[in-house]
Amino acid sequence: MRVERRGPTFQPKMPVNQEWEEPVPEAKPYDIPKQLVWKAYQRVKVNRGAAGVDHETLTTFEKDLKGNLYKVWNRMSSGSYFPPPVRLVEIPKKSGGMRPLGIPTIADRVAQAVAKMVLEPLVEPAFHQDSYGYRRGRSALDAVGVARQRCWKADWIIDLDIKEFFDSIPHDLVERAVAHHTNLPWVRLYVARWLRAPVQRPGGTLEERTKGTPQGGVISPLLANLFLHYAFDLWMRRSFPSVQFERYADDTIVHCGSEQQARKVLDAIRGRFEQCGLELHPVKTRIVYCKDDDRPGEFEHIKFDFLGYTFQPRRAKNRWGKFFVSFLPAISAKAAKAIRATIGQWRMASTRNNQRLEDLARLANPSVRGWMNYYGRFYRSKCVLVLRHLNEALAAWVRWKYKRFRRRERASMHWLGCIARRDRKLFVLWQLGVVPEAGR
Repeated sequence: MRVERRGPTFQPKMPVNQEWEEPVPEAKPYDIPKQLVWKAYQRVKVNRGAAGVDHETLTTFEKDLKGNLYKVWNRMSSGSYFPPPVRLVEIPKKSGGMRPLGIPTIADRVAQAVAKMVLEPLVEPAFHQDSYGYRRGRSALDAVGVARQRCWKADWIIDLDIKEFFDSIPHDLVERAVAHHTNLPWVRLYVARWLRAPVQRPGGTLEERTKGTPQGGVISPLLANLFLHYAFDLWMRRSFPSVQFERYADDTIVHCGSEQQARKVLDAIRGRFEQCGLELHPVKTRIVYCKDDDRPGEFEHIKFDFLGYTFQPRRAKNRWGKFFVSFLPAISAKAAKAIRATIGQWRMASTRNNQRLEDLARLANPSVRGWMNYYGRFYRSKCVLVLRHLNEALAAWVRWKYKRFRRRERASMHWLGCIARRDRKLFVLWQLGVVPEAGR
């Protein structure tokens, strides 16, 4: 039997140009390079993630990596790949309630990554300049920064909240959008199958899906972004070319010059979304006045949340040292609560009293660095105040570890402060100048 020898192996320890040994047909309906499947697997490996309905983890998947990746390539190339159901899990939302996530299997994640790597370069050049979500070279902080500047210029904003967005996306409109950007039949075929893959609930029951794309899927963010590109971004450009906005996935802020204009635009957006199968949240969608020293009007709503920041009137100081009130973003109450909860989950006092300060630093520093890099970008002092909670947790650890500090809060904080002044580099928080002090 003649054995075809082409394409790279999927065994990570072998050279990339190693040949597969499996016999394959001389021709496949769809030309999907094996190298593309290998690259897709590498991306999935970096992101890791939980197991799907087959309970197969990344570790078990890699035990037969070559065979598993060959199956993905062979089935996708032949048109016989059918995605398994996605496993439904629910995680708590910062705003309360639960957020449903659909967890695909490892193999399905690889398959989705293959399609995404082909589709993304085709749609990316078409995206709107004010679309920031799930795009390379753009971030949530970019969106927050642009929103801050525009809030200084426009007196009003519309804070849009789409009710159950990911679960409400019409399949036919997504498929039309995909078909507009690619004529590759296999991409269009598998996107349609992924959209309609059933959901497996915790009890094991399967639920058919007639709309929506599950959060948790590799290709879902791209499809959602593409859908809103046509449902909102381009429509806004046609209907209200002078109105600016920032959109990060379904989180959107629209800037208006007057309350009258804001109400007109909001009514139009509501009608547009109804045409596209979406519904604005009746409570969370609001018109907000950007109040500051130059805009002293009194209105019901003068603050809004956007990407973990709360925009509201805040005290600021100009270059000449004069204080004034400006409309500025700072870490939101929800984000601050989540940070304090995370620090509490570390249980430094009760479960880590056999460890050293150096061990606690290795635990805390990566998270603190990430929090400061994100929430400390704008109105840094507000984020620093939140992170003082870490010093309180460390002082509690001191009281549990050393008997002489039991029930002596001030003494434990003073002792920790002495350590901080001797070795500022130990904790990222201390490097920022937030050292423990008795009496705080």
